[in-house]
Amino acid sequence: MEEAVRDGVAEQRERLMESLRTYGGHYAELSRRFAAWLGLHSTDATAVLEIAAAEERGTPLSPARLSERISLSTGATTALLNRLEAAGHITRAREHSDRRIVTLRSGGHIQERADEFFGPLAHRLDTAMSHYPPQLLKRFEAFVDDLNATMDVHLEERNTTPPSSSGPPGDRPH
Repeated sequence: MEEAVRDGVAEQRERLMESLRTYGGHYAELSRRFAAWLGLHSTDATAVLEIAAAEERGTPLSPARLSERISLSTGATTALLNRLEAAGHITRAREHSDRRIVTLRSGGHIQERADEFFGPLAHRLDTAMSHYPPQLLKRFEAFVDDLNATMDVHLEERNTTPPSSSGPPGDRPH
């Protein structure tokens, strides 16, 4: 490990993680602005985007899966879906042979609005990525997949381990 520090690898990793945090911050701000642009609460806009993106991938979400994706309780998700459905932003359909399974679909206008809002950025990002050879992009993809898998494991572990106290760390029993 000392060699890595001497070679500047540790600093490089720190800079890379800081760049990823900055990108995450930009993504969060973009999501907040999209919500405001639609006139929705940020959680509602996030749900609409998750539903539309899953639909676009050909794997539409169920309410339970959406609840997991946006970290809401099932009750809060039901209330959110009721609001979105009443506003015409989503529909709930029973498309599966098991009629108990509900599939979430975005309203037609949502994809148009998302394309209008995110389209210019998507074009800019595509232009930025076009400067990199496909082999390097494949390595970037694997790298980000590894980071996401690591984060998923960490979040799952943290999800099942409640804090021992709600007070500051110094006030917690030892």
